[in-house]
Amino acid sequence: MSNEPKKKVRVLFVCMGNICRSPTAEGMFRKVIEDAGVADLIEIDSAGTHAYHIGKPPDERTLSAAMRRGIDLSYRRGRQVNRKDFDAFDFVLCMDRENHKDLVAVGGPKAKGKLHLFLDFAPHQKHREVPDPYFGGPEGFEQVLDLVQIASEGLLADIRKRGLIAG
Repeated sequence: MSNEPKKKVRVLFVCMGNICRSPTAEGMFRKVIEDAGVADLIEIDSAGTHAYHIGKPPDERTLSAAMRRGIDLSYRRGRQVNRKDFDAFDFVLCMDRENHKDLVAVGGPKAKGKLHLFLDFAPHQKHREVPDPYFGGPEGFEQVLDLVQIASEGLLADIRKRGLIAG
């Protein structure tokens, strides 16, 4: 039997600018795995397909909506996804089909098997994409939280089902 520590499962959430949807997904998934007692087994990050907000905190509305649910995203700073992310992460989860198309171009063959629409982990939802709340009102940020919570629970169940973590 090996005494080597088991490799952490690494999950990257990606949207366009890394200031609304992907940091929300990162924070919600972090809460889900903390509540499940498996946070030490999974590493999480988020990024954007575009360089619009590199180094910037999440949108104020994102921060406020998440904080109302006990999720602090104030530490998060925007970054752009890169080809190395497809080596580093086991799951690259995007919020919509446009992000998916952009990520296939970034990851090339390395995207195969790692790249998914995040809502693929919420198959009973009518939405297949997490809508971008940036140009809408506060209800859009609440909808994003609702959708990513369901997908986060589904993702954790999938990780367990694949035997990547115990439980």
